[in-house]
Amino acid sequence: MSASLTPGIPELLTPRLRLRGWREDDRAPFAAQNADAETMRYLGGPMTREASDAYLDRTLRHWAEDRCGKWAVELTESGAFVGALGLQRMRFEAPFPCAAGIEIAWRMGRAHWGRGYATEAARAAVAFGFGTLGILDILAFTVPANRASRAVMERLGMHLDGEFDHPLLPEDSPLRRHVLYRLAQG
Repeated sequence: MSASLTPGIPELLTPRLRLRGWREDDRAPFAAQNADAETMRYLGGPMTREASDAYLDRTLRHWAEDRCGKWAVELTESGAFVGALGLQRMRFEAPFPCAAGIEIAWRMGRAHWGRGYATEAARAAVAFGFGTLGILDILAFTVPANRASRAVMERLGMHLDGEFDHPLLPEDSPLRRHVLYRLAQG
């Protein structure tokens, strides 16, 4: 096990998962996940190792700047890396109303799909956001065709709140159109 890249990040436990700070040895499995075309189908396509490392470095900065970000997710039984999930401040001017501008997002490795891990981890992250951080509402968004992520959003109790064109994507991108989901505290 390598040293933590994110000391002080709270660890969350669920019946099957550990949401924890990132370690240097997470970079390789995260990069392999990000290089998978099917995993990245709705996220702009496969990433190089350099792009994956830069993405992880941005995630680390989010924790330092915002008190929230994506956790590394692992199986408690084996310690196997599952993916990334967490709360993060949106990095664009929202074309819709939002109280804190906090979204929940996940990226799970394909080998771990269909087992309920994203929903289980997301429930823990939502509880942390509402309880510890005092967030009033949490957003999630994806492309309309991403039925798997939309199903996770719906299992969390999130409600469809409209559609928008993602301002960070080119106008001609087939991924530009997004559906917006919202979950209010209480």
